[in-house]
Amino acid sequence: MLNYLWAFMMLVGVLWGAFHGTMDQVTQGALNAAGDAVSLCITMLGVMSFWTGVLEVGQRAGLIEQLAKKMSPFLCFLFPNLPKDHPANLSIATNMIANILGLGWAATPAGLKAMEELEELEEERRRENAGKDRAGFRLPAVPKGAASNEMCTFLIINISSLQMIPVNMIAYRQQYGSVNPVGIIAPAIVATFISTLTAVVYCKGKDRKRRR
Repeated sequence: MLNYLWAFMMLVGVLWGAFHGTMDQVTQGALNAAGDAVSLCITMLGVMSFWTGVLEVGQRAGLIEQLAKKMSPFLCFLFPNLPKDHPANLSIATNMIANILGLGWAATPAGLKAMEELEELEEERRRENAGKDRAGFRLPAVPKGAASNEMCTFLIINISSLQMIPVNMIAYRQQYGSVNPVGIIAPAIVATFISTLTAVVYCKGKDRKRRR
């Protein structure tokens, strides 16, 4: 869909330039934008390689696993039906930690793995026909191809994405000559805290409604 959208926008731009006799400006603008895109990609590649490497070192050193254990009460609150020893807990925690550090690209693999593990959990529930949550309530499995409650909650929390260090935005601001690239940190913390809090309240409200 995005391919069609971008193709449409480019076509409109070319036709507009041809109609108004400014094709030379359109061509020059396209070349300048292409150069800026390559420069930005190189900058972001260096930044993301560094922080992704830091995350990988943390994983191999066991730091991510320790942080995941510290996050266990929060994960139990968000996902009351998810078994404590299920491997999805580690993938979800890794995704959240990467997002908090502003490593959206590094968070993606952990997020995809978490979704796969949550789907495997739902498949187990389908085989059993029904499960039980920690309060002893019946927990029927969702139909195949439908997202489970855990999947929806994880996706919403992932989208809200609390960020303490917005690495991407800092890199963008530095690339385009911002006087104070890190000045975005405080507003980003406030904005993402509010969005994450809203996401948590929404998810818990929907979960309570579902139980009723």
